[in-house]
Amino acid sequence: MPITADAGDIIAGLALLLSGYATWKTFKFNERQKSLIESQEKLNSLLLEKEAGAALNGKKADLGAGFIKLGNSKYRLKIWNKGKSTARNVRIEFPEGNEVLLESEVENKFPLESLETFQSVELIAAVHFGSKSKHIVRLIWSDEANDHNEKLVYPTI
Repeated sequence: MPITADAGDIIAGLALLLSGYATWKTFKFNERQKSLIESQEKLNSLLLEKEAGAALNGKKADLGAGFIKLGNSKYRLKIWNKGKSTARNVRIEFPEGNEVLLESEVENKFPLESLETFQSVELIAAVHFGSKSKHIVRLIWSDEANDHNEKLVYPTI
């Protein structure tokens, strides 16, 4: 008994092939859609972390220090705030000792009640021929982000 195919059988076979192809394309599309959604979720979480970090940085003070030279032999230790928040109760310590700053200057100006953004304070330095060129200064302060911040800086003459 020979197999015969009429026009209806051919159309049904083509419809079966077409529906199989459509199912396969839909499956591939759904896989790509799923990976796109996962990528969007990762990007959203990274963006949220970045915004949270920016909000935290907006509450931080960032203190620094460096020696500046005025004229031929006059030096000052300049302490500044380049952060976005006010530094409160600013203190200064010298882990290896204070050889160049006048003790009366340090005692008169510190602890400093507040140091606004882009504000600075200068201390008179008595630099002489035998002075070390590199000093260690510990800056301690509080701000909106944290009650105890500490930073070691290494200003050089």
